[in-house]
Order: sequence, then structure tokens, then C-alpha cells
Amino acid sequence: MIRAVSLDLDDTLWPIAPAIVEAERALDDWLRTHCPDVAEAYPTEALRELRERVWLAHPQFAHDFTTLRKLSLRAALAPHGYGEDHVEGAFEAFFAARNRVALYDDALPALERLAARWPLATLTNGNADVDRIGIGAHFRVRICARTTGAAKPEPAIFARAAAELGVPAASVAHVGDDPELDVLGAMRAGMVGVWLNRGGAPWPHAGAPHVEIGSLSELEPALDELAARAAAKGESA
Repeated sequence: MIRAVSLDLDDTLWPIAPAIVEAERALDDWLRTHCPDVAEAYPTEALRELRERVWLAHPQFAHDFTTLRKLSLRAALAPHGYGEDHVEGAFEAFFAARNRVALYDDALPALERLAARWPLATLTNGNADVDRIGIGAHFRVRICARTTGAAKPEPAIFARAAAELGVPAASVAHVGDDPELDVLGAMRAGMVGVWLNRGGAPWPHAGAPHVEIGSLSELEPALDELAARAAAKGESA
């Protein structure tokens, strides 16, 4: 029996690439206004390259996108004489735009239906803020890699979600777009793995997900069908 549902966020409830493009544009605009010498030294592509170098140098923060982003901003700003106020201001410009996402058309109706039946959790490696986005009321639990200290597909982050939802892992359906991070990670942690395969791609691993759907509108009936099959199997055993 499914007693709770956890959902990935980026590329599950909204496409992340357009939001990051807009966030990088907002950051560049902020730097040009407040730190023009840094904007000159680090146009968007150069700032991406700096970020990658900083992230590679700090693998201990691989689960914490916020800290890594601030470290890269600090690396760009500090040599030009800018302090923590500017680091925070630059990050806020980026983060505000990063949370101005465009939900997939099926996301909000699905959240409304799911939340009426089951407690929902966010389960993400990213740093999206569902309250800023305007969908926080649908989620009873928010789990992210940064506060957990572990990232998907590590079992610890899935275990924390189940614990905070207050149900056994086997009673949680986790829904996500990434076959490895979301689906296999959930299945290895004892959850029901639901692959949201919007593009109709072939499953890239051995075996198969517990459930595969093409849109979030298919999730509720798919979970009901899964429960019905399990019940029928139990009755025939």
C-alpha cells in the first residue's frame, strides 16, 4: 500500500534549464550594476568555468549547491575587494530568478490531487524553494541534499524522507525524471521507484522501474493500479 509520495523537483515539476539561464542573466545584470569590474572579468561563460573549478576543488560540498554557488561568487568577488554583503547580494539575485520557474502543465493539478490523498515530500539534490515558487502548501515534508548531508542516489536521503513522513520506506512512492538518481536510488532504498519519462526514452538500466509514466497526470491511476495488482497477488498467494 502506498502511504506517502515523494517528488523530485527540477525537471520533474518544472524544466530547470530555462530557469538557470534566466538566473545567470539576473546575476550578470546584478554584477554589472553593483560590481562592474567583476562583470567585466567574469561574463556568464567565464563565471560558469570558475564555478566548475571551484566545485571540483570542494567535493565535500557536492551535496550543497548553495554553498558551492557562494564559494564561486566569493572567488570572483573577493579579489576585486568585495565582501560578504556583495556575495549575499549576488547570490540572492541568482536565487530569486532561479525560483521563478514555469511549472509543467500537469504539475499543479497533480499536486492538488496527490496532496488530497497522501502526504507529500520534496526530495531533491537541488536548492529550489517551493515556498518562493508558490507550491509549498502541498508538501508536508521538505527533504534536500543540503540539509540532509547526503544526495540522491545515496540511501540516507531516501531514508530521511520516509522517517519524516512517518511511514516505512516500502510504503513511499518516489517520483523523478532521473533513472539513476531518482528511480534506482529509491528502489535500492526500499521505496517504490516511479520513472517520469516525459520524452519516451528507453530505460537505460537492467531490470525496470516499478512504475513508468509519461506525465504526472498518469501518476495517481498508476499507483492505484500498482496497489490493485499487489492486492490481487496477495489474495492469490
